[in-house]
Amino acid sequence: MKTALLAAAFALGFAGFAQAETASINGLEMYYEVHGEGQPIVLLHGAYMNIENNWAAIIPTLAKDHQVIAVELQGHGRTTDRDTPITYENMAADVAGLLDHLKIEKTELFGYSMGGAAAMRFAIDYPERVTRIVAASAGYIYNEEVMGPDFFKMIETITPEMFANTPFDAEYKRLAPNPDNFPVLVEKLKQLDLNSFDWSADFAKISVPSLYIFGDADIVGLDYISKHHQAAGGLVNGDMAGLPKTQLMVLPGASHTGVFFNPANVEIMKAVVPVFLKQELPAKPSFPG
Repeated sequence: MKTALLAAAFALGFAGFAQAETASINGLEMYYEVHGEGQPIVLLHGAYMNIENNWAAIIPTLAKDHQVIAVELQGHGRTTDRDTPITYENMAADVAGLLDHLKIEKTELFGYSMGGAAAMRFAIDYPERVTRIVAASAGYIYNEEVMGPDFFKMIETITPEMFANTPFDAEYKRLAPNPDNFPVLVEKLKQLDLNSFDWSADFAKISVPSLYIFGDADIVGLDYISKHHQAAGGLVNGDMAGLPKTQLMVLPGASHTGVFFNPANVEIMKAVVPVFLKQELPAKPSFPG
């Protein structure tokens, strides 16, 4: 697995970016980058990741007609840590603080894995500030019923040493303000992953157009993916009833990490996501008569 991750990471490339800034947000020195002009869209990376190894390949596409604001979350990349747990509520609050700093009232959100759940949590906690959501490999229910008991047993076994010679460890040491704090990040993310949640009631209230992306071999199974799509307002006859506000994309031959570490899947998202962001939803029926 380590070899595959290294190969995929180098294939994507760790490109450098200009327009980099740091802002004091809720006790963090939060690193972010701004690319392009237009409707704002905030990018939220996955756990152990940063802007380059999550978003490098897709930022140029989105920046053609968006103001892309790529964020590094608490303890990740070049953003400092603080003496608080990493929680979805805290990450949502940090994004809200950054938007205040940038004087941005409303934004679109695109998150992957941990960042996808943070995007949904932001939409729940700050519904008036969201115009559209793209969430890849993230769910609104996270418990043994969905993930299975073996998943949580696996999380318990995670140690900093397991990341040796992987891009995650290497990138942390390259970018972090305190490169020796990787074990602290690992422990905080373990605690995040060991905390179950069920946002069903709040998730049903999300009213903005949303695109949910999963791999067909993702951590969650297809039964959950179908439930997620239905709960978000999908599963309708689009010809007869029109397209709903919710869309679903299941990537073929894609594991959880493969959603972004497989360049072929990134190419699919580069084609699909911009179309979704421009599309008027819900859409009227297209069936003749």
